[in-house]
Amino acid sequence: MATTKVGGGVVDLNSDNTALKMPVGSSSFTGTPVAGMIRNNTSITNNDATTAFEYYDGTQWVGMTTEAFPRVNFLVIAGGGGGGMARYGVGGGGGAGGLRTSYADPSGGGGPRETAPVFTSGTTYTITVGAGGSNSVSGASSSITGSDITTITTVGGGAAGYRGGSRVEALSGGSGGGGFADGSSPGAVIRPGGAGTTNEGFAGADSVNSGTTIFAGGGGGASAASTNQDGGAAFDVSITGSSVSYAGGGAAAGKLNNTENFTGAGTATGGGGTSSSNSAGTAATANTGSGGGGAHSNGFTINAGGAGGSGVAILRMPTAIYSGTTTGSPTVTTDGTDTILTYTGSGTYTA
Repeated sequence: MATTKVGGGVVDLNSDNTALKMPVGSSSFTGTPVAGMIRNNTSITNNDATTAFEYYDGTQWVGMTTEAFPRVNFLVIAGGGGGGMARYGVGGGGGAGGLRTSYADPSGGGGPRETAPVFTSGTTYTITVGAGGSNSVSGASSSITGSDITTITTVGGGAAGYRGGSRVEALSGGSGGGGFADGSSPGAVIRPGGAGTTNEGFAGADSVNSGTTIFAGGGGGASAASTNQDGGAAFDVSITGSSVSYAGGGAAAGKLNNTENFTGAGTATGGGGTSSSNSAGTAATANTGSGGGGAHSNGFTINAGGAGGSGVAILRMPTAIYSGTTTGSPTVTTDGTDTILTYTGSGTYTA
């Protein structure tokens, strides 16, 4: 029969044919975790980053490995979409670049934590970091490839809709771009936002016409869709050792009322939509994968949308297996017993 010492943290199983049953549940842990907790996470399959067992280190749940060669955690984010240009109208916000990671649960787009690959000693892995989209152009994809792993690719953020020389709808992407608002208030047509990619990001918002006021839609983010002129929520992950926000949606420029007056822009988690009449949008921060902000024009002048932020790729591995062989000049840091490689441009890592 099992012997339990209450308060001392000791469980003694005296019989060979008994077992200690761990708490079992999905990745959606509903309680308040404390350091030292151990559980069986049913959302993790046997081929995931480590095993289905994980412990809480005081900050996050960490998988416990039983493998001879530890797996390498990753964060891969594509370039963000460009904000919408404007000619007699209001540009939407650019969509964030697609985000995939094995280091957070959920991952981008609300999907499950990704499977972390095993890197084979002597094999070279190629890291591609996508550029952000310029004025009303979608972002470029980012990826990690190797001969012995399944390629990890993310989709560039969708460009925002715009009215320039013609009317162009928002594009789908990792996260979707926001729809533009035509300047023919109050009879403006609703312009749709772009869709996001499953397990990478969310949709951009449609434009809105209340009958007296119209505004363009914000770009989708990796954590949430945009539902108005604000950018969709960014994604916070601590793979570098501290929490950093990535892949936020760009904000649309401000509203028009039925006399064509212009008011303030949406709230940005990526690039900001202009809050000044007849002005260009604001660019997103480089290497965040965030969408650019929308522009405004109250005449025939075409003003540019803000550029999307370039992507980023990050590898985190036990320092004991770090080879030190890289190209592309990644930033190399350490956090506890792990080494972190941050690629802000394309390069390689040889295990």
